[in-house]
Amino acid sequence: MPLRPGTSPLAVAGALGLVYVLWGSTYTGIAYALETLPPLLLSGTRFLAAGALLLAGLRVFGVRLPRPTRREWAAAFLTGVPLLAIGNGGVVWAQQHVASGVAALLIATVPLWIALLDRLVFGRSLDRRSIFGLGLGFAGIAILVNIGGGGGVDPVGALTLVIAALGWSTGTLLARSAPLARHPLQAASTQMLAGGLVLTVAAAATGELSEVSSVSARSAAGWLWLVVFGSIVAFSAYGWLLRVAPTPLVATYAFVNPVVAVILGWLLLDETIGAREIAAGGVIVLGVALIVLGATRAPKAQPAPELAPTRA
Repeated sequence: MPLRPGTSPLAVAGALGLVYVLWGSTYTGIAYALETLPPLLLSGTRFLAAGALLLAGLRVFGVRLPRPTRREWAAAFLTGVPLLAIGNGGVVWAQQHVASGVAALLIATVPLWIALLDRLVFGRSLDRRSIFGLGLGFAGIAILVNIGGGGGVDPVGALTLVIAALGWSTGTLLARSAPLARHPLQAASTQMLAGGLVLTVAAAATGELSEVSSVSARSAAGWLWLVVFGSIVAFSAYGWLLRVAPTPLVATYAFVNPVVAVILGWLLLDETIGAREIAAGGVIVLGVALIVLGATRAPKAQPAPELAPTRA
């Protein structure tokens, strides 16, 4: 799976490790923050703060960059809204109704949606392995939600998570060729500011600003963890990976995030995962693995679109 020329494999491995572990921990951070913060306001202020801090950090460390152009801001909204406002905002809202481990399992389907959208919208062909992986992945979702049965995942929360996964997948595909700011950290900051602005406006429009009376120490700690580690560190690493590594390689975070989320949910949130959730998670992860294997073994004569760098 080729990287952009001149990219260090060690740097890619380190960035993947950050995304693997830190994003897995964000589900617990969200659960803590939701104790006294409403979901849209939580997400919006998180990304506004992270984007502003990241821009300020670049200036403090002497990184001189031109102001983002209108075209680059438009690209930031084009990608940041589906990634963060729909994708992450949907996850936070859904975690009011579903356990953090279940949310992580449903968001692990992002590579399934990426493969499906890549086929339907961009016309990329899928091999038999990938097609079988799609079928397995969606069967895993059906098992997890327990469609037509009782005792399954909250249907509203599950539907919201599916929409969130679709939003994240759409943003990921659009980010491959969107004319974002040239510096990856500046691009990440503009995306966070764009997504955070939309979420904060939505919070104001739905009356969430008046719902906050006091913020507990655990909520504040969860929010701070999301700002620093979930957004500034992990999202910046993710944005950089999308520029220098193939999308299927980046999508492997979906294998690890649910495991981290389930373990932390069990240790810190007293969540339990039953036999159905374990079986569904195994089916989903197997389906995702087949899709990634199918993508990485695509014929060399027809390179995947994501192998091309997003900027010259």
